[in-house]
Amino acid sequence: MTALLTAENLSLGYESRVIACGLNFSVGAGDYLCIVGENGSGKTTLMKTLLGLQEPLGGKVVIGAGLKKNQIGYLPQQTVIQKEFPASVREIVLSGCQGRCGLRPFYNRVEKQIAEENMKRMGVFELASRCYRELSGGQQQRVLLARALCATQKLLLLDEPVSGLDPMVADGMYRLISSLNREGITVIMISHDMAAALRYASHVLHLGANLFFGTKEAYLESEPGRLFCRAGKGESR
Repeated sequence: MTALLTAENLSLGYESRVIACGLNFSVGAGDYLCIVGENGSGKTTLMKTLLGLQEPLGGKVVIGAGLKKNQIGYLPQQTVIQKEFPASVREIVLSGCQGRCGLRPFYNRVEKQIAEENMKRMGVFELASRCYRELSGGQQQRVLLARALCATQKLLLLDEPVSGLDPMVADGMYRLISSLNREGITVIMISHDMAAALRYASHVLHLGANLFFGTKEAYLESEPGRLFCRAGKGESR
């Protein structure tokens, strides 16, 4: 089976500063890859590189299985400014269809239907007319996930999707992401929560002094996996 996304001898960093090098891994259809590692190990830099938002210092990212870059759904970490964005829920979700519009300056009926279906799917349809900045953190994340789903039915990239949420809301978000994975959507997620990562992931990519890529079961038996879990780490960046 052709991989959706493959990293070949990838080196990450800014200008001449190398954060991580020698990364080799592939993500197949239906996988749930969790990216973990110590602070500053390059997790977010890797995700931006996979999305083509940042050039690698070396190596390459290969997108396969007919997937296009504009067909990847992305949920980044929110900034304070983004949380205060003065737009309606419907407008935020619809913006996920921009990659489908080409040069058209408006959304067509099909794209509006896709947005409506994903709002219903994420349980935020009743909030469609509400201002995004008036929502709770959990509601905002569901809105952003609905937006990401408007871009894809194949691959979601999520950068700490439960950051700042209370434990009960975070658990609901993890279960929602897991249900999308069971429906066939491939997930690549950065997480600082080792317990959740190991509960839901099929594969783990560990960044840091000791690199690891493989199944969750193999990670638990590996040296970086044992050390990282024992130390109770998983803090982001």
